[in-house]
Amino acid sequence: MVRATNVPASKARRKKELKLAKGFYGRNNRLNRVTSGVVKRSLRNQFVGRKQRKRQIRELWVTRIGIAAKNADFNYSSLIHGLKKANVLLNRKILSDLAISDSDTFLLLLKISQDALKNGAASI
Repeated sequence: MVRATNVPASKARRKKELKLAKGFYGRNNRLNRVTSGVVKRSLRNQFVGRKQRKRQIRELWVTRIGIAAKNADFNYSSLIHGLKKANVLLNRKILSDLAISDSDTFLLLLKISQDALKNGAASI
């Protein structure tokens, strides 16, 4: 009886991994044994990197809002707390964009936040 080796499928798997390793340096893009581990690691890091990018973007928004609030003699945590008390439902991405592009609206939000902190009630 002839020995079955599953050549088409195993060759396709190797080709797929080598295709994913395109652009890697040295043996990492040519040798199957080396490529296997490198590709697995790169896919794992790719997943982690997507999560880190979201984290870093949010950190950037918080920094921008904090700097804009600091320029108006206010701090970030008081601004966010006041906006929550005033039931202003704007996320950090929008607040960051307002701080950069529309400073008048951002200053109005600062005033709303201050009023909410002083009165303890919603001002809208």
